[in-house]
Amino acid sequence: MTDTTARALALLNLLQTHRHWPGAELATRLGVTERTVRRDVDRLRELGYRVESTPGAAGGYRLEAGSAVPPLLLNDDEAVTMAIGLRVAATQQLVGGPDVTLTALAKLEQVLPSALRQRVNALAASVQAPRIGDAPVVSPEVLGEIALATRDTERLRLRYVDGEGQESVRRVEPHALAPAGRKWFLLCWDLDRDDWRTFRVDRIVSVEHTRVLFSRHEITEQEIEERVLVAASWSPQNVTAAAVMELPLAEVQERFGPWWEGATPVGDDRTHWPVGGSDWREAMYGLLWIPEGVEYTVALSEPHRSELREAVGRLLRALDAAAPDELE
Repeated sequence: MTDTTARALALLNLLQTHRHWPGAELATRLGVTERTVRRDVDRLRELGYRVESTPGAAGGYRLEAGSAVPPLLLNDDEAVTMAIGLRVAATQQLVGGPDVTLTALAKLEQVLPSALRQRVNALAASVQAPRIGDAPVVSPEVLGEIALATRDTERLRLRYVDGEGQESVRRVEPHALAPAGRKWFLLCWDLDRDDWRTFRVDRIVSVEHTRVLFSRHEITEQEIEERVLVAASWSPQNVTAAAVMELPLAEVQERFGPWWEGATPVGDDRTHWPVGGSDWREAMYGLLWIPEGVEYTVALSEPHRSELREAVGRLLRALDAAAPDELE
């Protein structure tokens, strides 16, 4: 392989790993001049790769989709990871069913060296894919476009349908894609709400790229997990209740973390916080998270209010009674 060919392949590998590269940065990474980068870009174009260039100080290069799929460059770890992912995807709720992923897997494994195929087989044997059952169907196209924008810190415009069937357009900065339970979730910074929001990917109707880049907001991995968990925990409530706590909203936000969502201020010193669940027991569990020493009132309709009162009464009597002999 000549130096020119090797350099062109290295350039292609860089273009495939990021949506946009400034020309000066590509030249630095490849150890050549920007003029040489331009020549190598022309060579890639002759081979069928659509490389778009933009002039100016903020200009650079990006790899565009073409009329046909050109060859991809994958290192060993990427190839193995892709093969494992395709095997798992064949069992999941993606549009097109398992046939599409199986044909893609067959094409990839056909060109894998023997050693890599053995790694794939060994890993696949130890990976237990979750059973999806009646999970909502996710479009792999939507999932892929969001993943690219998340990687490249590109703002998106989404058409989203909420749980009540209302459609809206959301301008977001995508930060993380995460599966939870039987669903996929997008954690993003909502530009119109100026706050974090979590969207179910199966409810995203379309994705529009803006080509506007953003700087990531500070958020920890733990915060991401908590916000996705909050979103995954939500379900239609058979029993709805509400607590009015003797805490200002700002303090509720600080103490509850992402679980404060839905709370609203009641004056300067109190906060209304909705809770609920499939029955009164889940509503009670939510109320138990109110911090120690904080007084509150509860709105809970009958017969759930009487059921909760009876259960709490029995619990108090049990705690006041002497412990059974076998536990002493």
